[in-house]
Amino acid sequence: MEKGNDTQISAFLLLGLSEEPEIQPLLFGLFLSMYLITVFGNLLLILAISSDSHLHTPMYFFLANLSFVDICFTSTTVPKMLQNIQTHSKVITYAGCITQMYFFILFVVLDAFLLTVMAYDRHVAICQPLHYMVIMKTQLCALLVLLSWIVSVLYSLLQTSMVLRLSFCTEMAIPHFFCELNQVIQLACSDTFLSNMVMYFAAMFMATGTFFGILYSYSKIASSIHRISSALGKSKAFSTCASHLSVVSLFFCTSLGVYLSSAAPQSSHSTAVASVMYTVVTPMLNPFIYSLRNKDIKKALMRFSGMAGLKVTTILELKNHP
Repeated sequence: MEKGNDTQISAFLLLGLSEEPEIQPLLFGLFLSMYLITVFGNLLLILAISSDSHLHTPMYFFLANLSFVDICFTSTTVPKMLQNIQTHSKVITYAGCITQMYFFILFVVLDAFLLTVMAYDRHVAICQPLHYMVIMKTQLCALLVLLSWIVSVLYSLLQTSMVLRLSFCTEMAIPHFFCELNQVIQLACSDTFLSNMVMYFAAMFMATGTFFGILYSYSKIASSIHRISSALGKSKAFSTCASHLSVVSLFFCTSLGVYLSSAAPQSSHSTAVASVMYTVVTPMLNPFIYSLRNKDIKKALMRFSGMAGLKVTTILELKNHP
């Protein structure tokens, strides 16, 4: 550690989920498995959507973007955690910590915005089915995703800049498995009032904005479904948004769990454990939720696996018969 007039530091210590040596191999195997499932599951979903022309629609365009963000989201935290366990080191450099914090905030906010955009997409599909393709044009879909990226980047820059203005003293241990914004701010020895105010108000504004955006879309969807006379029609309409509703519930419920655990006294360890749900488990489950409940995705996955198998067979045959 270096200490100068401005109290500059060179590194933090990530304490992780547990400091007990006998548990580390178990944590390494568990998180490596979940990370590989997350990456390959979401990547397979992206490839299936891009390779099937039947899925080149607004809903699946947003889903492919969500899968990409989920891969990036998990990749900001889990690889560093696995590296620390494997090397028996808890160190993360100051620059590495700030970078990890920036990208973590970026992707978690982008996740929330994409889920809000997907709720709007389902709202248009169910409430205005005859005008769906006219309203949800390619240009509008691309614009919605681009705006989500821009706002997320600016939000993350704002939050990270509030950390860069702080000075840190001798306590460098972060009771978490990644550089979580609130935990890092608590380590500062300079005045954190402005940083805390910006963090809480910006987070509240973002969370309530996306939540009420989703709530508004689903209130309109519920009203439209209620007006459908046949039970079969209601079931069919609801099934088109059931997967998205499941993912939204999982994302916001786990995020709320982290917030409530952080508000409790002596909450550092419980917050770290609760964070696993929305940083690792939720991105891992998303591909299963969408594929298991969606016949189009199942068919696309079968076609893609068939195409991949055919290509492998062709390559092997060419090698055997030059």
